[in-house]
Amino acid sequence: MKVEVKFFTSLREITGKKVDEIQLQNTITIDELVTLLCEKYGKEFREYIYNKKGNVQEFLSFLVNGKNINNIQGFDTTLQNGDTVAILPPVGGG
Repeated sequence: MKVEVKFFTSLREITGKKVDEIQLQNTITIDELVTLLCEKYGKEFREYIYNKKGNVQEFLSFLVNGKNINNIQGFDTTLQNGDTVAILPPVGGG
């Protein structure tokens, strides 16, 4: 199974990538994918994703195929082969 992960702004700098294709043996949830990405990209990635209490930063948005995970099953959303996950920073404007 293959899942594409898109990174933006700070995460793009941390990972050095715009997109990463993750090969998986089994289906996984968004929560499990985030854990896997933290293991792959290390401390700086983990500190950007999680706050000091170990919760995912509230300012981040996670999309699966363009749909916010909050409108699906949150971090329990199960990924399918070919899905695209985007991790988005806060949107600013003016």
